[in-house]
Amino acid sequence: MLKFIAPLLVTVAVSSAQAADTCCSKKNPTPRPTSPNVAPAGFTALFNGKDLTNWRGQGRDLNPYEIAKWSEQERKEKQASFDEDMRQHWRVENGEIINDGHGVYLTTAKDYRDFEFVVDWKMTPGTDSGIYLRGSPQVQIWDSLNKVNPALGIEKGSGALWNNKGPGKWPLVRADKPVGEWNTFFIRMIGERVTVWFNDQLTVDNAPLENYWDRSKPMLPTGPIQLQTHGGEMRFRNIFVREIDAEEANKILQGCGDEGFKSIFNGKDLDGWIGATDQYSVKDGAITFTGKGGGNLYYKEPLADFAIRFEFKLPPAGNNGLIVRAPLEGNPAFEGLEIQILDDGHEKYKDLKDWQVHGSIYGVAPAHRGYLRPVGEWNFEEVIVKGSKVTVYLNGTKINEADLSNAKPVDDREHPGLKRTEGYIGFMGHGDPVAFRNIRIKPL
Repeated sequence: MLKFIAPLLVTVAVSSAQAADTCCSKKNPTPRPTSPNVAPAGFTALFNGKDLTNWRGQGRDLNPYEIAKWSEQERKEKQASFDEDMRQHWRVENGEIINDGHGVYLTTAKDYRDFEFVVDWKMTPGTDSGIYLRGSPQVQIWDSLNKVNPALGIEKGSGALWNNKGPGKWPLVRADKPVGEWNTFFIRMIGERVTVWFNDQLTVDNAPLENYWDRSKPMLPTGPIQLQTHGGEMRFRNIFVREIDAEEANKILQGCGDEGFKSIFNGKDLDGWIGATDQYSVKDGAITFTGKGGGNLYYKEPLADFAIRFEFKLPPAGNNGLIVRAPLEGNPAFEGLEIQILDDGHEKYKDLKDWQVHGSIYGVAPAHRGYLRPVGEWNFEEVIVKGSKVTVYLNGTKINEADLSNAKPVDDREHPGLKRTEGYIGFMGHGDPVAFRNIRIKPL
């Protein structure tokens, strides 16, 4: 296999990340300000109580894939128009942001990746609104006593991901206060996973926010937070955000649904590992490839169906691979499976095929691109292999899902490993100092 392309990632079949994980939803009480619109410790105030600093207008339900196609001049012209519309329909009075039910959506000036978001809101009778996350709809707000469109599920209450078709569409409990009273959302988003506490009650438990704009793709990795206007007066106050860094996000993701996982790396040496042990070293609690050329490191016990969780850190243009169900002889990328671990955004890899990017099953099944953290940060990955199904999650987002029973190689090579039902897992060195830590498995 080519040294700079070791793609092999598939789909995690019944990932513990796919089900509701109550352990992910444990929290302290919703952070509250010491005085109106003053951020609690660790948070940043997005509303200063006086004006719309930190906010801009954005047209209603604009598809972010279309926005990305705008020229710089087109972007400037449209933004000027949106901001003028914002000033017509959004205003600040007595420490509150007020919308008249019309106009563009109030949109953060900044884009966010993983975050916690707090907002108080109050509606008038019959109002429909929502909080867009990374520019996508939405954590629903509506009058749960409105009898106009009961078929929409209004009576179930606010605080859920209404535009989802799967988990998270309906709130776990109805937590709405009477119309005219203030309500509070505390929203956490890591990867595609959203948890919502509504008036301190859990209404969404670690559910994936579906990509409304293209359901064949995962949720966008970054984007703005938006306050929707939808035909009735809405008021907002105490709007705060706290960005979640990679270390914290990984810790949360490691803890979600972690029952049954066991560590296979002691953080000190390569006890329990076989293969090219002379090509890898252990330092600061991580296994790092330090050899020349290539070298395959295997966990000592073969596995059939399993989930594996690990963190990895890439150097610039770094390349490695996760070995799955491979024998101890031959090239694991073909005799077994290789799930690519690669800095696929590097200039060196500008001409990659889609089945060569990070998270792809090398030569077999392409992954969705763009979900790696910046080089030098630790990423969290979970791969679930069950029967013929393989699923890959990267930093909380499902980036690949494949069924090996009907998979066909696309690299014009033979892949006998597609038929294997058992084998070894490990790492496939390609000459770069890629590091791994917190490696845990769960037999299925």
